[in-house]
Amino acid sequence: MNDIKLSILIPVFNSDSTIERLVNTLFDELDAYEFEIVLVNDGSVDKSHDICVRLAQKNKSITYLQLAKNFGEHNAVMAGLNNVSGDYTVIIDDDFQNPPAAVNVLVKEMISGDYDVVYSYYSKKKDSLFRNLGSQFNNIIATFLLKKTCNLYMSSFKCLNKFIVSEIIKYAGPFPYIDGLIFRCTNNIGSVEVEHSKREDRASNYTFRKLVRLWINMFVNFSIFPLRVSMIVGSIFFFMGLLTSIYIIVEKILYPGIPVGITSILIGILTFGGFQMMVLGLMGEYLGKLFLMENVTPQYVIRRKFFFLKKNKGEKIDENIFYR
Repeated sequence: MNDIKLSILIPVFNSDSTIERLVNTLFDELDAYEFEIVLVNDGSVDKSHDICVRLAQKNKSITYLQLAKNFGEHNAVMAGLNNVSGDYTVIIDDDFQNPPAAVNVLVKEMISGDYDVVYSYYSKKKDSLFRNLGSQFNNIIATFLLKKTCNLYMSSFKCLNKFIVSEIIKYAGPFPYIDGLIFRCTNNIGSVEVEHSKREDRASNYTFRKLVRLWINMFVNFSIFPLRVSMIVGSIFFFMGLLTSIYIIVEKILYPGIPVGITSILIGILTFGGFQMMVLGLMGEYLGKLFLMENVTPQYVIRRKFFFLKKNKGEKIDENIFYR
């Protein structure tokens, strides 16, 4: 364990009530390792920034990144991954739902199985019904889109080795989805059961809108499966329309007195029109993502970086660097 350098990556958002306790607990739990902690403040509007600066000032093992605005959890994680230096990197939430002691469990499983990634899973999640249903839906869809194995639970609490981190950070687009980037790079993935605790002090930051945006990122950025589905459904509708047209023509020839039904016409127009709008919207989503990528929309913007550095003689002092 002493030969391993461990990086703990914590995306921080409005966690002034928990982040200092979490960091202090990690220092107590990880005394068997050489480790660093990378805090990434994703545009918090509470006192998280002041607390993170104070933590970085107190300990040379802490690097603190202040993002210029709220970019989203996965973008904040990408910012952190670009600034870690450990042999293994553990991503942990800032709300104590992932017990700090479980970091040891993830790292031991990673080493024993020689995995690229180890996910945590829970025998019982202590989230709201809405969040649990959202997680189940996310895992079901990921099985089809990302070719994830059915029995693997995609948790935000996971451990990555240096190889997979170096591959993930090659992605420079503005819409990262960490699990999608992982499954794009490796199948050498393990999992280990850990405890799941109740969220401390505040509600989840993932609103329904944010979850939908996350799902769209997964659908559009890492798979063309939705386009294939729309093509298949469109083909089915075309053949249904063709068969219906043949049936109506034959019926009209055999029974000339049958009146044309306005209801069936309206149903056909609404059905096909609605499907066409859905496909156009899907294509627009793909094109919109490409447009934003071509415009070099930033994945994240670091306003300031706080860290310790050994000062050389005659070197100009930077106010964001804590010299030792």
